[in-house]
Amino acid sequence: MTIDAPARGMEKLETAEKPVTILRLLIKDKSALLGLIIVGLFFGWAIIQGLLEYISGLLGTPSIGYILLPHNPFALNPFISSRPPSFQYPLGTNSSGEDILSRILYAIPRDAIIAVMVIVVSVVIGAILGIFAGYMGKLTDEVIMRVTDAFLSVPPLILVIAISVILNASFFGAVIGLMVVWWPIYTRFFRGEVLKIKRLDYMQAAKINGVKRPSFFLKYLFRNSTDPIIAYAALDFGNVILIYSTLAFLGIGLSPPIPELGSMTANGVGALPMDWWWAIFPGIAILIIVVGFVLVGDRLQDIISNRVNY
Repeated sequence: MTIDAPARGMEKLETAEKPVTILRLLIKDKSALLGLIIVGLFFGWAIIQGLLEYISGLLGTPSIGYILLPHNPFALNPFISSRPPSFQYPLGTNSSGEDILSRILYAIPRDAIIAVMVIVVSVVIGAILGIFAGYMGKLTDEVIMRVTDAFLSVPPLILVIAISVILNASFFGAVIGLMVVWWPIYTRFFRGEVLKIKRLDYMQAAKINGVKRPSFFLKYLFRNSTDPIIAYAALDFGNVILIYSTLAFLGIGLSPPIPELGSMTANGVGALPMDWWWAIFPGIAILIIVVGFVLVGDRLQDIISNRVNY
């Protein structure tokens, strides 16, 4: 006799197994729909532009990376420096005559890549440690949780900056720093979910039926503890982008002339209030992206936690 976990004793939200239903519920909500549009445009553009940039580097032909942009984001032209927004330059130009809109569009793939890398790695690490701690309990749980608490006790931005500076304040250092800071919260999430479900009837039935440990951890513990984590991760993409933009604002990340939204904002602060568009438009781009993830993540949490009607 075998027990199918989703079919027996499982009282989790049914929509967690139905992506189409979740999408329908998100679309029905106006704010969530706006968030979906923003997030879709963000990732869609990041994929297209990212591929073009990769191909241009592979072939040694920089112009391929600019083919969809209004202007070359690295073209220096002192004759058009500090131009205010116009039909030709919708978001204006900076002190070097570089088109701000083109530089924003060129920077977006890096924000998307970093967000995906940090969230995916953090979820994987958090799942391994959190599930192991929650299931094993006792000394194993105590050790993992004390290490997790040690990381969580330090303000995230301070820890990220410290790690990034140790690694020469590079792009690689910023990514590693974010990963180190981000995994503890997912460890706590997975541990909490495992503590809730490990004593349920279908879990006990799986053990009695001799389900092998790797299958038990992956199929029963991991799969059935991901619902709230998925909702939180959707919200967390915006947090990663916001913190990375803060690092770039402080000068940690890619070296000039490669544009980053945070560094573009920092470069424009000194020009306020006269040349306001240097800082304002990259800052608005960050805000729009973060708000898009917040709108989707917040509504997704309501759906996963069964706080909405079908």
